[in-house]
Amino acid sequence: MPDTEFILDIRDLAVRYHTDSGVVCAVEGLNLSLRPGEFLGLVGETGAGKTTTALSVMQLIASPPGEICRGEILFDGLNLLTLSEEEKRHIRGGKIAMIFQDPMTSLNPVLSVQEQIEEMISLHSSIPREKVHEKAGEMLTLVGIQAERGSEFPYQFSGGMKQRVMIAIALACSPQLLIADEPTTALDVTIQAQVLELMQELKHHFNTGTILISHDLGVVAELCDSVAIMYAGRIVEKGTAASIYNSPMHPYTQGLFNSIPDLTTTVSRLNTIPGLPPDPVNLPPGCCFAPRCHKASPRCTESSPQIKEIDPGHFVACFHPSCSKPASHKEACHEQ
Repeated sequence: MPDTEFILDIRDLAVRYHTDSGVVCAVEGLNLSLRPGEFLGLVGETGAGKTTTALSVMQLIASPPGEICRGEILFDGLNLLTLSEEEKRHIRGGKIAMIFQDPMTSLNPVLSVQEQIEEMISLHSSIPREKVHEKAGEMLTLVGIQAERGSEFPYQFSGGMKQRVMIAIALACSPQLLIADEPTTALDVTIQAQVLELMQELKHHFNTGTILISHDLGVVAELCDSVAIMYAGRIVEKGTAASIYNSPMHPYTQGLFNSIPDLTTTVSRLNTIPGLPPDPVNLPPGCCFAPRCHKASPRCTESSPQIKEIDPGHFVACFHPSCSKPASHKEACHEQ
């Protein structure tokens, strides 16, 4: 019998892109799991492999140039990599849904928003045809849009409203897994807050397992139960949101937190992580973060650290893990 404790269980995933410049190692040895109703934050710089991971789960990696060359993606006990295209289409959109990064370009400009929601419902549910229109109106109401506006077209909606429509489409068939790729990136701060509040409400309404892809640590803190930090295609640290925020162990995670401005302190220059992310076509030997890490030792440049459990439920891929936070957070850390 399959282990269905996790709605999603990614095991040793590796994804490559074959380009004119060489082979890009977008994701390497990724292990990640998600329980029903859990909200997981996937955090990292641009190019860390977050969106590639999401597209792998959705089975939307374009081939060529992309290739899932190793691993398993178990959804509700089924390995998505072994399914036929017809079986994948049945799952994609119905049982697994995705909110894409840019609502401005994700909606069909020549169909009304009502028609786009109805299309999703018709494709992936057994609701009687005469009830589809009513269901689409209910989804618009659920995300805070008057059902009467369903006949309008995407250009008649603001950015925040478009994002709400995207959420309505994604949730129209009550998916078991929702992937939200930077859902607030193109929105102003006020609209961001409204969308985040909406996602919190929907989390409790549907009990859907959710992966939130973001580089915004504030957004992740607001929504997520657990957090995974990605760097150069690998997960370098993962655990509960409380453990990651109160006791970050990996130097990269610490660098991300130290780069957040402290409103109570006056400084002439913000903290940064030195250097740049590595070229994915030519990754350095050993730990990919070693060239930017102040704790790096010869061992770090010779072999790649495996992710290990440092504290219960707190995993780190580092030869020199330690708790280090800005002064305002140090009281939450504990001795190692």
